[in-house]
Amino acid sequence: MRRTKIVATLGPATDDPGVIDRLVKAGIDVVRLNYSHGTHKEQKRRVEMVRASGEKQGRVIGVLADLQGPKIRTERFIDGKVKLKKGARFILDADMDPKAGSRDGVGITYKSLVQDVKPGNTLLLDDGRMILKVESVEGSKIHCIVAQTGVLSDKKGINLLGGGLSAPALTDKDREDIKAAADIQADYVAVSFPKTADDINEARRLLREAGGHGGIVAKIERAEALDCIDEILAASDAIMVARGDLGVEVGDAELPAIQKDLIQRARAMDKVVITATQMMESMIENSIPTRAEVFDVANAVHDGTDAVMLSGETAAGMHPVKVVKAMSRICESAEQHPRAKVSDHRMELTFGRVDEAIAMATMYTANHLDVDAIAALTESGSTVLWMSRISSGIPIYALSPREETRRKVTLYRGVYPTSIDFDKVGKYNISSTVASILYEKGIVEDGDRIVITRGDYLGDEGGGTNAMKVVTIGNVRVSEN
Repeated sequence: MRRTKIVATLGPATDDPGVIDRLVKAGIDVVRLNYSHGTHKEQKRRVEMVRASGEKQGRVIGVLADLQGPKIRTERFIDGKVKLKKGARFILDADMDPKAGSRDGVGITYKSLVQDVKPGNTLLLDDGRMILKVESVEGSKIHCIVAQTGVLSDKKGINLLGGGLSAPALTDKDREDIKAAADIQADYVAVSFPKTADDINEARRLLREAGGHGGIVAKIERAEALDCIDEILAASDAIMVARGDLGVEVGDAELPAIQKDLIQRARAMDKVVITATQMMESMIENSIPTRAEVFDVANAVHDGTDAVMLSGETAAGMHPVKVVKAMSRICESAEQHPRAKVSDHRMELTFGRVDEAIAMATMYTANHLDVDAIAALTESGSTVLWMSRISSGIPIYALSPREETRRKVTLYRGVYPTSIDFDKVGKYNISSTVASILYEKGIVEDGDRIVITRGDYLGDEGGGTNAMKVVTIGNVRVSEN
């Protein structure tokens, strides 16, 4: 079974119910709603289709609502685009008519850019395809020199090399989108361009006030976020290594080492991590990935990422189902490498919580005993999160009565959600009930050995996991009547 989770962005290419059904069958684990595009009504309809398809196919699919964040872009050109030559002068003008751009200059969506930059700064446009050197700032105008020849078209992103833009992470639009995410009960909400833990805390407060219970994902795409990454991680439930804007701000050569460090830090702090941006981008048009993309996905798996994400490949591409199948194959193959099954996570540390200690003991036992599966009875999903931080080839089944928890764990590496009704599980037949559930689903067979974890107080979220038991299928399974 594939342990690394696949996040697929929904969009026009997936709006046909038949495509959604095929994506679910192909193995998507979480869908991403890109709030930079589409209406709340469109996004809600997409979620309803996914959940209906998942229920029909016996799959639990998580939902990630991705906020747009501050739009720091150029405005439009009269002719749609201009060719700029190296050495030419070009103006970014906060007061220009939004549709009046020319070879002399263009408007900008982020009006405070004139306060954020100074002479000598480097501005990177269109993911670094165009480079402008700031010569001077006068009123609403940023006077620049073009550093390389190229074509600039409408609505292209603007980054400041090295970071430092003051735009707030949460805009008025984001605040409305958070309410919409709460309305559809999104399992995760991703915050774009956070600079500090305060941005994450604010998003969580707004989501809770709106009635949402999802986790908060910090998209690491600003250079300054790296300066306080541990604080951001501590405030978040997960991070996304958003390599587009981050790569532009820190430089592409620095990005591989940063990605590896972010994945390692997230796992060390028991946080989930998603690797994103251009992972299979050639498949927007092509039916097979490039070899470089294969290596990129495989390396992220070897580094320990929980999930890999598809953006335009599924939202607007020509082969949304094929790209999911291709990514799944690559992940499965990469997971067979020995380095993907070895872990020294927290081996030198002591634990402050009994349930965390049980989770670590379970994984140590499973990795050093001939065990076929792990079954964790969980209310909140905390136990399986800790388990999933340990590299292993053994599947972890999160048995929970709560739909919210089952959807949340869809993002955890190596964890598979399974439904159970604690009210129907007696105190003395827990092992046989769990074994029967896994047996009837075809997960285990007679003679298989499994590890079961549970708490003394089933159904009490505050009870916590405090017991581990090793059982053999056949000895404990309830006989069919």
